Amino acid sequence: MAQFNLFSDFEAPILSVTQLNFYLRQLMESDDLLQRVWIKGEVSNLSTPRSGHIYFTLKDAEASLQCVIWKSNTARLQQIPREGMAIEARGYISVYERGGNYQLYVDNIRVAGEGELFQEFLALKAKLEAEGLFDAERKLPLPPYPHTIGIVTSATGAAYQDMINTLKNRYPLAQVLLSPAAVQGDKAPPQIIKALQALYALKPDVILIGRGGGSLEDLWCFNNESVVRAIAASPIPIISGVGHETDFTLSDFAADVRAPTPTGAAVLATPHIDEMGEQLVNYFSGLTSLIKQKINQFRQEINELTANLRPLSPLYKVASEMQHLDHLEQRLYQLTAQQAAVQQSRLSAAMQHLNALNPSNILRRGYAILQQPDGQTITTVMQVEVDEAIQAVLHDGRLTLTVNKKNSKIEGDTRNE
Repeated sequence: MAQFNLFSDFEAPILSVTQLNFYLRQLMESDDLLQRVWIKGEVSNLSTPRSGHIYFTLKDAEASLQCVIWKSNTARLQQIPREGMAIEARGYISVYERGGNYQLYVDNIRVAGEGELFQEFLALKAKLEAEGLFDAERKLPLPPYPHTIGIVTSATGAAYQDMINTLKNRYPLAQVLLSPAAVQGDKAPPQIIKALQALYALKPDVILIGRGGGSLEDLWCFNNESVVRAIAASPIPIISGVGHETDFTLSDFAADVRAPTPTGAAVLATPHIDEMGEQLVNYFSGLTSLIKQKINQFRQEINELTANLRPLSPLYKVASEMQHLDHLEQRLYQLTAQQAAVQQSRLSAAMQHLNALNPSNILRRGYAILQQPDGQTITTVMQVEVDEAIQAVLHDGRLTLTVNKKNSKIEGDTRNE
């Protein structure tokens, strides 16, 4: 469906309810703020139908908001909402088109209180963003084929093993340098900074930094201002893979590339060795395609030259004139048929008029023509005498009549003879 400009200088469009709700849904889902937002409020009108979905309303002193948790998200929730509970719900805002109401589609819930930590997160994010630490212009490109890969994470964590296994399977040609650091708690920020600086000195081609999932407090060291600044100032491209796909930290914004998970960071850092073999095949195919493209280009140029010459050919002009002659012949036939139809219509009208004036048709209506024995038409009583025999001509024969009496009516007066 096409986008409607409701603020156009032209006449406002007329929309159906379906079109308007669809437009509002697209509008909301294109707003980055509304696609990942935390909403704080009290749970009310909680409903858990057999479908497994959860429906409830978040309310505060002055307003309310309808919320939905799909069944597929309920297993991942750290907290199941209860009636009257004060919570902070995360999700995206969209429009339920059939009902025409907007609602929050929830994918995470926490007990109210973590919101203060999140507000600290937003404040620091706004500050660093205003300084330009997250600008796209600062991002460094990733090397396509890294020789050395640095990793900053806990040496005993599952994230390290996931990254190592992924790198070995995908790209065993690279050398891996681990710079260990704590990734949770108060000691984590200075250790992360120290580990990064150690790798900066070794100058690997790319650095992976991350850990597995956890709560906002567990991941808080990656929101530390000093850690974020150290990542932003890195002379080496950094891929951040902190937590799960739905988790975001300030380190993600400061890094050159954000990965949804530590394993995802290893995937983004390296090509797959099988893909490299396929790439060689693609190079050959590309060269073949380029040759075919050149051949097709030359063929197209020849066709264009042929097309330019065709209008100059005598045969082309003869064919064009013959087509014009056919067109004129068709028009002549149409005009002749038109004129014949007009004349036929006129002839039919004249025939109808003649039939209306035909004496025989008049006689059929009960009229008669009176004639003297010599065949002269009688038009006045003065032409006949009493006892004289006259002829009455009808439509189907003649009658002989004898005049008994003459009556003459002239200008209202009656004379009898």
